[in-house]
Amino acid sequence: MTSWRRSPRSVAMAVDQVREELAPRTLLAEVQQAWPQTVGRAIAAEAVPTAERAGTLTISCSASVWAQEIDLMGPAIVARLNQALRSGRIERVRCVALPPK
Repeated sequence: MTSWRRSPRSVAMAVDQVREELAPRTLLAEVQQAWPQTVGRAIAAEAVPTAERAGTLTISCSASVWAQEIDLMGPAIVARLNQALRSGRIERVRCVALPPK
């Protein structure tokens, strides 16, 4: 006899597992996954890691003010990111401002 669950199961665990399996195995992908928790929602809403090369992380910012601010916070952001990363290391950040929409 089949036993029925009285309440629906959460999909979050299954989605997290699929996302983990399908995510590229790159340092940039790992940084992008850790980014919102590492820098907080306010910064994550205005700045996104878009490239990584030889330890330099490029962050695309919504405005030049955000690029300047994140550039000043660069050493602290790098330290927090490296604590969150399982593999690889970021040496520095490079901020660029996106053109206005």
